[in-house]
Amino acid sequence: MDQVSRRRFLKISAGVIAAAGAAGAAADRVLAGARSAAQSGLKRIPTFCNVCFWQCGAIASVRDGKLWKIEGHPLDPLSHGRLCPRGTGGIGAHSDPDRLRSPLIRVSERGEERWKAVTWDEALTFIAERMQKIKADYGPESFAAFIHGLGGTFFKHTLRAYGTNNIAAPSFAQCRGPRDVGFTLTFGDDAGALERTDIENAQCLVLIGSHLGENMHNTQVQEFATAVGKGASIIVVDPRFSVAASKAKFYLPIKAGTDIALLLAWMNVIVGEKLYDKEYVDKYGFGFEQFAAEIQPYTPEWAYPETGIDPETIRATAREMARYRPATLIHPGRHSSWYGDDAQRGRAIALLNALMGSWGRKGGLYAPSAVAVPAYPHPAYPKPAKPEVDNPNNKYPFANENISTGIREATMTGKPYPVKGWLVYATNLMYSLPNQAETIRAIQQLDLLVVVDVIPSEIAGYADVVLPEANYLERYDDLHAEPFKVPFIALRQPVVEAPDDQKPNWWIAKKLAEKLGLGVYYPWNDIEEYLAARLKAGGYSYEDLKRDGIILGKQPPIYFEDGAPAMFDTPSKKIEFFSTQLQKAGFDPVPKYTQPEVGAAGSYRLLFGRAPVHSFSRTQTNHLLMDLLSENAVWINATEAARLGLKSGDHVRLRNQDGAVSNRILVKATERIRPECVYMVHGFGHTAKGLRFAFGKGASDSELITRYKTDPLMGGTGMNVNFVTIETEA
Repeated sequence: MDQVSRRRFLKISAGVIAAAGAAGAAADRVLAGARSAAQSGLKRIPTFCNVCFWQCGAIASVRDGKLWKIEGHPLDPLSHGRLCPRGTGGIGAHSDPDRLRSPLIRVSERGEERWKAVTWDEALTFIAERMQKIKADYGPESFAAFIHGLGGTFFKHTLRAYGTNNIAAPSFAQCRGPRDVGFTLTFGDDAGALERTDIENAQCLVLIGSHLGENMHNTQVQEFATAVGKGASIIVVDPRFSVAASKAKFYLPIKAGTDIALLLAWMNVIVGEKLYDKEYVDKYGFGFEQFAAEIQPYTPEWAYPETGIDPETIRATAREMARYRPATLIHPGRHSSWYGDDAQRGRAIALLNALMGSWGRKGGLYAPSAVAVPAYPHPAYPKPAKPEVDNPNNKYPFANENISTGIREATMTGKPYPVKGWLVYATNLMYSLPNQAETIRAIQQLDLLVVVDVIPSEIAGYADVVLPEANYLERYDDLHAEPFKVPFIALRQPVVEAPDDQKPNWWIAKKLAEKLGLGVYYPWNDIEEYLAARLKAGGYSYEDLKRDGIILGKQPPIYFEDGAPAMFDTPSKKIEFFSTQLQKAGFDPVPKYTQPEVGAAGSYRLLFGRAPVHSFSRTQTNHLLMDLLSENAVWINATEAARLGLKSGDHVRLRNQDGAVSNRILVKATERIRPECVYMVHGFGHTAKGLRFAFGKGASDSELITRYKTDPLMGGTGMNVNFVTIETEA
């Protein structure tokens, strides 16, 4: 279940792992402290975090059977012994009073949130009977899933054994997918789940809509601090003066939606002034002359009225990047579904990195590696009789994962065939998908909706069955071995017991498979047997991993200059400045700029983002984190606020172009945002009745995102295309 492609990542053998003696010695020192603590009645248990997808290594301290604190694991290459505020506040997830406590079956209309508590056997029997009926009436492909994160591994396994291939992660179409497709079209590989950014060694770092310090990816934030401390030149492009912008040498307050114009103008200067890495481009590039001809019209003077950035600033920042190449890193970003042309925006960022010669270079984007742990053997999955439902006729030809909104569309329309069942794991679709009305319309077509969650989220309110999951501090998960700068295997293991009748995901998925007559796909008795067998097959010790929490591999070369292989899985086997595959599919082979749509007079473009103390909409019931930020505020340019008679601390409501109205939200009047935009942190304004502590606090941007623009290359949903007016209390 957890294999790493030979084509894309170096495999690290057991012999190499065993050779990493220094790491073992360091582990002995760390765990000596743990043994000493145990003697005094304090247990220190290694695990890894799950408050966000970065999944940093951690050590939990348990005193007298109660969770006391969580710290970073000093041997973990992701945390380096330090956790972010969300990670240290994870204790609050265990003690959350609003947690789901037992399985629930709906007893009223969907959305009314009325339930009866049942046993696990009753709940799983109910689900299995409905799934078998869907399979008999429509085929197994008519059951789909939306799954987020490592915890969904075993649900995917059960559903593939059942016979469906309609399994989507909303993180593809609603977050990282456009970026990954843009990079893959250029380099033949994407930016990585744990982005391959060598920030600590970058001498020039360009953040174009990337909010390091607010979007709290632990390793990157630590490396950002290192880069700033070393005197790296920071260039930040953003309509909003972010935390990262406060560290910048150059801050460019760009008009929202015009990033491609700026990127083209930068490339025009770098190519026109011959500032690019010619040796690198000549050696690794394909179609450079055609690319150079395509970008020739996009001068800084052309870009000025589009972006609001004056030509001399564009030239100065382009020259600044070139001065430090190849240790110049244009950050790929993470959330990249903004305006509907986002795969081309991701490609433009990739091309700028290529001009700098930074792909595969120190201070740029390194070559990651991973430990390949053999999968646990199981029978072959049945071959689905129908194609995947999300992308009929290959409408989005460069989508390399299932499209969540494509599954939703098929569920609403019944085309290309009916979808009658959903399983939703660890994602609140009311907040992660645009246009809540379409999500509700799709749900009404279902014969079965199963939600597996820790809290009674908004999507759970529409479920037929809600299954309470043990949270990450109370369970085992599959092995964590993502490609990274240092190859590793990490173990999540229980630190404390679940407080009520919550169960781990592996147990739920296994028991459901058995109810479906698919027990042969789970030939192991429990998760520890499964984990030990996988590790043994790879030559590793489960006992060592359980004790230490992590196994470190020896780092292979990560830069081309040190021997990392320069491999590009593109049609030309080179970096594609001019993309013939885009051209053949009828798309622009070099990115072109399209002016973003504008709102009606008196309206403001709605922008949204993250806070360093919350993860999406998942943590607002965690009392420790809510004490740090209990509600969001809307950023309004100070001049605009004064014109409207508003000041910081006032309350307003936001009304979007389609008439959707937000809950009351605090005003933050500030010079730190352009006058034609407003901004709010995502994830607040909960409406689920079971979220007693978070209910109604702040406003939900998701309720205001009624429109989206679909990326024609890969199906991503651009959501920064909504506009709001501001309504005062009076």
